[in-house]
Amino acid sequence: MAFKSNTFSQSVTVNPAAHFKTLTKRQFPDVMPHQKEMLEEYAAQFEAKPDVALQLPTGSGKTLVGLLVADWRRIKYDDRAVYLCPTRQLVRQTVLQARNQYGIDVVDLSGSKNSFSPADRTAYMTGAKVAISTYSGLFNSNPFFENPDLIVIDDAHAAENYIAKMWSLEIEANSPLHTALAEYLRPYLDPQDYSRLTGDWMGAADATWVEKLPSPLVAEICEGFASIVDAHVDSDNPKLYYPWSLIRNHLHACHIYLASREILIRPLIPPASSHAPFENAKQRIYMSATLGAGGDLERLTGRKSIDRLPAPEGFQSSGVGRRFFVFPSLSLTGDETDTLRLDMQKRAGRSVILTPSTPQAEAHAARITNNFSGCDIFMKDGIEADKAPFVESDQAVAILANRYDGIDFPGDECRLLCLDGLPRAMNSQERFIMSKMGAAALYNERVQTRVLQAAGRCTRALQDRSTVFITGTELVDFLADSRQWKFFHPELQAELAFGVDQSTNVEPADILENFNMFMDNNSDWAHADQMIRTAVDTYQQAPFPAMEELSAIVKHEVIFQEALWNNDDESALASARTILGGLNHPDLRGYRALWHYLAGSAALRLSEDDGDGQSKAAQEQFEKAKKAAPSVSWLNTLARIVSAHEDGPEDDQRPETLKQVELLEKQFLALGTATNAKFEKRVAKIQKEILSPETFETAQVDLGKLLGFSSGNDESDAAPDPWWLGEKIGVVFEDHADGKESTVFGATKARQASSHPKWIKKNVPGTENMEIFPVLVTPCTQAKSGADPQLDNVRYWALNDYVLWVSRAVAVLRELKGTFPGEGDLVWRAEAEQKLEAESLTLNALLANLPMATSAMKIVA
Repeated sequence: MAFKSNTFSQSVTVNPAAHFKTLTKRQFPDVMPHQKEMLEEYAAQFEAKPDVALQLPTGSGKTLVGLLVADWRRIKYDDRAVYLCPTRQLVRQTVLQARNQYGIDVVDLSGSKNSFSPADRTAYMTGAKVAISTYSGLFNSNPFFENPDLIVIDDAHAAENYIAKMWSLEIEANSPLHTALAEYLRPYLDPQDYSRLTGDWMGAADATWVEKLPSPLVAEICEGFASIVDAHVDSDNPKLYYPWSLIRNHLHACHIYLASREILIRPLIPPASSHAPFENAKQRIYMSATLGAGGDLERLTGRKSIDRLPAPEGFQSSGVGRRFFVFPSLSLTGDETDTLRLDMQKRAGRSVILTPSTPQAEAHAARITNNFSGCDIFMKDGIEADKAPFVESDQAVAILANRYDGIDFPGDECRLLCLDGLPRAMNSQERFIMSKMGAAALYNERVQTRVLQAAGRCTRALQDRSTVFITGTELVDFLADSRQWKFFHPELQAELAFGVDQSTNVEPADILENFNMFMDNNSDWAHADQMIRTAVDTYQQAPFPAMEELSAIVKHEVIFQEALWNNDDESALASARTILGGLNHPDLRGYRALWHYLAGSAALRLSEDDGDGQSKAAQEQFEKAKKAAPSVSWLNTLARIVSAHEDGPEDDQRPETLKQVELLEKQFLALGTATNAKFEKRVAKIQKEILSPETFETAQVDLGKLLGFSSGNDESDAAPDPWWLGEKIGVVFEDHADGKESTVFGATKARQASSHPKWIKKNVPGTENMEIFPVLVTPCTQAKSGADPQLDNVRYWALNDYVLWVSRAVAVLRELKGTFPGEGDLVWRAEAEQKLEAESLTLNALLANLPMATSAMKIVA
């Protein structure tokens, strides 16, 4: 055969932009001006930095930038370069772009390493070609990429889902391991939490329930806990086996979260430095649409410091393409919204639906199957493998659960994007920190990035346009609430303002008519587009609060995690104290409380005796945690576990109110913050139904839920009337809404009322250790002498007084709803707690104010 001609290295250009001109098979004459500027700046200032983030907004050609840097360094330094994508579908897409558009010869090394061809292996190992793979191709316990020199991470904002997963044990509900662990943990859980963990939910709010086992408790039970996992996990189940093999001996550095659908075990921050292929690379490059100002990229990737190269001035401030936002729930009912969505899908031909969960995706698929004949349905697995069948179909809907990035539908591929639900908390750790600790500020940028990525699936270039159909209470609140807009770039603010205006006080036919004009791309739509363009200059973008503080401490957060992982508790405690010195912003008080807790846990691990200095330091940190965020109920749970002191009377009552406020917050979130329309409909229904004996109990249940109680009813034989349950106490009603003041209350009814607590404890999960108090609601003022003994433990509530109390309760709830700013606001929680107590709307206040029936009713023969 002839001698090979590529034995020696190619000549090296001065920078990656110049390298592009040497690629003879490229389809473009040169890189775009903004790409050239970034690539030249990279070579001049960032070439030797170990960690570099490149801001590459949607439509900026980030794939070309990343591939050019990788191919240039491959030639200049003989680097083994690997370019990582979130999914295999994106790997294939990137490989095709590299070869067919850019003239860069790459190899696809995704999937099982046993399937890699010898030629492709050799091309990467010798530095002859850049390898394209998935995140999981590098982040696994036995990767093919053992010692890469350069790692390019595409869509770095999505990295947490893939990097942290390497050290995350996710135990699904109803699995044998989940059942075994739930039973093992039962003695350490409140009965209600055990019921939630095992699936006995008492209401819709339980679907988002999350709890965390305090680290001091984990230290006590870790041996038994680990032995159970050991017994259930083996190499036949790699999804559990490999992450468990990495965290098995580091449980002290992990957190155990209990949620309604899973048990999650993971460290706070991925210990990426312990993964040699990632840690030992010469350079790691992170490509993202946003760089973030609060250190979120460092938290996602477990790096102490990442240098940032922003997009050229002005390029990152504008949007890409045009979005026409539609918010049907601002004017329409749920049924009208579903019908409108189907009508728009039929008109569009091809549409995409993104949802946070598989059940939601399946519900959409069923609705389309039943109402849209001849429509092809593509679920996540099918379209990730190949989207061509979808694009080639005239009538098709792609339904993707929990996939807000990575799959694009530009140009004519799709003109209608339906977003159903906010991708706020993507795992139990995020949900715990946001909702339980009230530290949502930590994730402001992360959530915003997810939403903007989702909304941009069909607008990937300047000429693209898409209607974005928004549903789901939280997502509508996030995008339609003008108070949030200042944190978005000006063009998006203008698009949202236009969308909200066009969706308010309209009928379905109005929205459909506007959509038809959009689809036709006629002069009417051109006029609307011009209105949006003109409005852009009237908006300015503001930074999220507290970003500077979060950015300043992130290095020490990573050091803390690394020290904990390596059993260096002294360094971990020192880092935690440094972090606490930098957390002063009021919006971070929940996060500050979390770090006091983490500092206390580290100090407790250093303690050798209950009374030594480290033990006292731990107690001091736990007390500071409670003071930093007194409205966080979870810290009371922590105090009960780590503190030997007995709670006083005030402490007995306060956790009840804190839990009530948290559930009240969930009710308000479900009813929406963008408008009070749903709230007003709910309270109007309660106030109407409370006046009728036929609907009295329904109103009582609804009011209990709205007040933040676990509220229910049961129509089975011998069941009581509605009940309201808190954390440790509850009330169960015996209602006589159809009674008369002249009626004499009999012994049989009294006996029923008195026995209701026993029924609750026997039939309602998680109540066996609660104190349940029966309450009689009646207009009756007299009771027979035979009823007297049965009423000893029954409280009395005159029907007229109850109805007046309901009106006052609704007024207080309306006031609280009016000031509600959104999830996890600790200032609002504190104010709500005080208001509920001052207005006697807590269970403890109710019980204290209601007289016993034996003293309130006249006993007659």
